Amino acid sequence: MAAAPVWSVDPRTGKQREQVAVEATAQEVDTAVRAAHEARGSLADRTVRSAFLRTAADRLQAAKDQLVEAADAETALGPVRLTGELARTCYQLRAFADIVDEGAFLDVVINHPDDTATPPVPDLRRYKVPLGVVAVYSASNFPFAFSVAGGDTASALAAGCPVVVKAHPDHPALSELVAKVLRIAAAEHGIPAGVVGLVHGFEAGLELIKHPLVTAAGFTGSVRGGRALFDAAAARPVPIPFHGELGSLNPVVVTDAAATERGEEIGTGLAGSMTLGVGQFCVKPGLVLVPSGAAGDGLLKSLTDAVSDTDAGVLLDHRMRDNFIAGVAERTELPDVQSPVTPGAGGEHTVSAGFLTVAAGKLAEEGAYDLLLEECFGPVTVVARYDDDAQAQAVLSRLPGNLTATVHLSAEEAAGAGRGAEILAELTPLAGRVLVNGWPTGVAVAPAQHHGGPYPATTSTSTSVGGTAIERWLRPVVYQGAPAALLPAELRDENPLGLPRRFNGALER
Repeated sequence: MAAAPVWSVDPRTGKQREQVAVEATAQEVDTAVRAAHEARGSLADRTVRSAFLRTAADRLQAAKDQLVEAADAETALGPVRLTGELARTCYQLRAFADIVDEGAFLDVVINHPDDTATPPVPDLRRYKVPLGVVAVYSASNFPFAFSVAGGDTASALAAGCPVVVKAHPDHPALSELVAKVLRIAAAEHGIPAGVVGLVHGFEAGLELIKHPLVTAAGFTGSVRGGRALFDAAAARPVPIPFHGELGSLNPVVVTDAAATERGEEIGTGLAGSMTLGVGQFCVKPGLVLVPSGAAGDGLLKSLTDAVSDTDAGVLLDHRMRDNFIAGVAERTELPDVQSPVTPGAGGEHTVSAGFLTVAAGKLAEEGAYDLLLEECFGPVTVVARYDDDAQAQAVLSRLPGNLTATVHLSAEEAAGAGRGAEILAELTPLAGRVLVNGWPTGVAVAPAQHHGGPYPATTSTSTSVGGTAIERWLRPVVYQGAPAALLPAELRDENPLGLPRRFNGALER
């Protein structure tokens, strides 16, 4: 493949800023993957691994001013948002360092022989080992947290897996800077620079997923792009796990009692959630079921006022801007779709926020209105007005998998009266995170977090946020009848590493 130049582009003007690199050739992808493969041994020591992750966080924090400036120039997300995202990224690296030190992720289980069992149990010792080189595909909308040093990279390195990152074309200069910082951190611990590879270009992304030494992949992006890579991962001579986050509508249900009790508050909250980051969050509420009648009308008035006061904003690139404008136009052309606040082109390089309304009955059956059940990336949401619970249920029954699903209940419903529990049960099959009286934008980095959901939200049952994200890059192995002298330290009876484990059926901490 021909090596094309890679440019940093200013989304505020659409103009090229500087040439950053060239698109990687197939040979360069091969070189990066092989260098990562050769670096595996340097991550074998968990103490070195955790120290590397902490140093990486320290070095990224120390370079904050330069990194935030570079990120803002390429994404227009603003210094406040980007500073917070960088802090989250550093916190995530340190959190995985703690997980590595604790060692519970190894899932050590030891069974001594038991001849009295039926059938007899031999000596069995199980734990988890790293898969190998992980391919990471950066996201456009999180240039730190889901990019070169983001959750996929942090969790893979924590698992003991080197990475090769396919940089996102919306922030190539930042990607180079972050990769350089990670390699400097690696060098401080004697880890080869190849432990974090970086390639640019669409064709390079395809070459990466096909490389025989790549053992798994993490992706955050569109349904179209993610599905193409997912299919390529499955079509390899040796298929590999593909953990992709593809797309999500993130439905919200507002009960009549909730709209009556606090419709103005819900309308204002919805406006803030759907316009946050110019609507460029993967958990943006894209479909909201609001009751017909006076209570719902009051909510819509509050939503109208709040969205009308929202300034136009810059999307990550002009391709996304064009897709947003076209997507809104296609939806507003549907019969009986109203636009109380019309979203679309704000200025030459900006977009304005808005929302559409439609009768929920239009969405309850397959047809032209299915378009309203697809994600539209940007500051727009669809409000479907429902007449009764059965109509709301009919719409929910038609939705694909989502990252999140939300219900707004009244105080009485939240206390157990009415259909609150039933609605939660209806939403649970739809999403990986179910919220009550909140908004889905904002994904906390916490041990109990799950950021994933049924397809097409994600292509696996795993999470890309939180401590359990490390599980994606590990596989279990059991040793049977292995002499004590040959066992890994993690599996020895005396537990020299002090690991949490299950020993002959008892949990030890």
